[in-house]
This record gives sequence, structure tokens and C-alpha cells, in this order.
Amino acid sequence: MRTLTGFLAISLWVVAQTPAATITKNSLSAGEIDEAIAQLSKITGLEPLKKVQADTITRAGVRKFLEEKIREEIKPEEIRIEELALKRFGLLPAEFDLKSATVDLITEQAAAFYDFRTKKLYLLDGDEVKLPGTGEEFGKAAQKMIVVHELAHALADQHFDLGKYIRRSRSGDSSTARMAVTEGQATWLMMESMLSGVGQSMKSMPGMIDTIGNTAADAMAGQYPVLASAPLYLRTSLIFPYSQGLRFQQAVTLKLGNAGFTQVFKQPPVSSQQILHPEKYFARVEPVKVALPDTPKRWKTINESTVGELEHAVLLEQYLSKKDADELAPAWKGGVLGLAEARDSKDVAMTYASEWESPEMARRFFEAYRAVLKGKWKRFEVARSDKDSFSGTGDTGAFSVQLTGTRVTSMEGFE
Repeated sequence: MRTLTGFLAISLWVVAQTPAATITKNSLSAGEIDEAIAQLSKITGLEPLKKVQADTITRAGVRKFLEEKIREEIKPEEIRIEELALKRFGLLPAEFDLKSATVDLITEQAAAFYDFRTKKLYLLDGDEVKLPGTGEEFGKAAQKMIVVHELAHALADQHFDLGKYIRRSRSGDSSTARMAVTEGQATWLMMESMLSGVGQSMKSMPGMIDTIGNTAADAMAGQYPVLASAPLYLRTSLIFPYSQGLRFQQAVTLKLGNAGFTQVFKQPPVSSQQILHPEKYFARVEPVKVALPDTPKRWKTINESTVGELEHAVLLEQYLSKKDADELAPAWKGGVLGLAEARDSKDVAMTYASEWESPEMARRFFEAYRAVLKGKWKRFEVARSDKDSFSGTGDTGAFSVQLTGTRVTSMEGFE
């Protein structure tokens, strides 16, 4: 699915993994910024094409920026449809306000950001960038890490136009993958820059990737109370580009060397699955196209979106367990979700289809999806059930789930 969080992330490339530091306009001089850019150039082989301008902004200014971008570039109906799709699939609670929560989340986390439209680096100023959860401040080293992360975005933008790079995504899932490229690479370069100062390298410390990835989510939850209280889907969507993107960049760098810094922009990953499993990126294993079930004549499709391995992993973890998600989600081969509206009443129903790597894994998901429906609805009444199908009534109306070979389909809310 194309996420509102993804749109806001391409409006400003936010540092959301590094602990926020107290930064003032004079914390890093123009010379220090130039020095950091030169170091990034040495690591990546990408020459800076122009100087990066820097300025400060308040946290209130970040919120205003986000709200203005939403008003200017996203239609209210688009937000309504995205929120409805996430709720119907079971990734968001029924009463959740996606727009408000997303602005709150990104505003809370921002320590600095690069605006690819103005080509300017913005640093949060003063006490407002203390950690929301602890009120702690950080020193010059933490400030430099944050700035290096954002300068990595600036350098990539000068060579590959990050705005176009994200907008050329062919689905929400591919947009997620491209976000993981940009944030994962910036995070990798931030860590490499820090390690090079003590004669070390990410290339020779593979264990550090797991350490960072495993501790990032816990650290962020403690530092950011809004994030800690957000639904699993939003927490995962915000952390994924940094944690899994970092692992992806490490795999690409170890295989391709410095060429990997440009390869991921020239030949982008096409799915969250390729980020989660870099070997599928190298082998160019792409998602299969899956057709939705036909809707009754009085209904018209109003939205159709890709549902990737990442969304399936979140769904399974939320309603079953992390173990089920880890075992089953990698067997995903393709997925799509549709919303349909009744022509006479404007009622909304959902269609869904997914493809799995084997009949055995498809059956496992078919059985797991029964638990998903039971978990996401208060009312779950099965009227008919056999080994390949079950149907009944849920919160949104009638439902029917079917297993056919390696494909699972569902129709929910059609009367």
C-alpha cells in the first residue's frame, strides 16, 4: 500500500533512528559540513556537485511544514481511501486517525531533515530537540552523526534526484523498497563515517548490523512515546527503511563494493521482499501479478493496491505471532487488496488475493487468515467451512475466503 508516512518521508528525509541531539545553527560550522561531505564522497566515490546550504527550524516549524505538504499534495479522498484500506485489512484500528497520527509521529522523531525541493539541510534548534521521552541532550559527536545522515541524502539527491526516484515507484510496496534504499544507505554511511574515524569499517564488522537492527526499535520506543503507542503497522513502517535498509545496503556493499552505492539507484529494488531478502534483489526475483476476485455487478472498484511481504509480516505478527510471521511471510510471492463501493448505497467492501510459493505455504496462510479475521473483528461467525474455503459474517458483513492451489482470496463486506 502507498502510505501517508511514505509521502511525508519523501517531503523531508528525516533522521528517525539516531537519537535526537540538541543542535544550534553554530553547532557544526560550514567548514565542518564541507568536511563531512568530502568524507562521504571518499566513501561512495560520488563527487559533490554543489555546496549544501543549512538552516535551522523549530519543531513547530516541522509540523507546519508537514501539514502544508499534505494540504498541497494529497487530496482528502486519497487519505480517506488509504486509511480505509489499512483498517479493512486489519493493520489499523477502526477509530484511528491516520493523518493526525502520522504528523505527530514524524514531528516527534525529527532531529534534522533534508528537503529535496529546496535542496537545503534543516537542523532543529535549541531545547526542542531533546529526546521527547527522556529530555536528554547529546554532544557534538551525536550532532555530527545526524548531519552526516542528512548530508548523505543531499549527496545522493545531487546525483540521482531523490524526489523522482521515489515518485517513479510502480506500487506502494516498491515505494517502500526505494525508501529503504535511501534511508538504509544514509544510515550505513553515517555508521561508516563514524567507524572510519577509529580505523574501522562496516565492511569488516557484519555483527554490528544485527546489533544496530535489533536495538533500534527498543531504543526508539523508549525515546519516542508517540511512536511507542502507535499501532504495530506504523511503528514497523517508520523503522523498516532504517533497520532493514541498513542490512540491505550492507549486503549490496559486500557484494558489489563501491559500485553498490549507485547500483541501488540505477537498478532499484522493486519490493519490500527484495529489501528483506537481498539475494532476491541480486537474482531479480520480482512479485507476481495477482488478480482480485470479481466484484458483484452493483459494486465498482475504487482502489487497488499492492500488499507486500512487509504488510503480510505485520498482519501475521499482529494477529498470530512473530514466529508465524517469520516463517510464513517470506513465502509470499504477490498480493493485492481492493476496495469496492456499492453504486446505490456507497457501502464499502474489500477484495483480497495473494500468491504463495507452494500449495503447502498457501494452505498455512489460508488457515492463518482465519485467525486474522477472528482477531480484527468483534463479530466472527462461520456459517460454512471445508478444507479449501470458509464463509460467514463479520463486522463489515458477509465474508468468503477461498484456497485455490497457491492462491488465497477473500471477499469481505459484500451483501
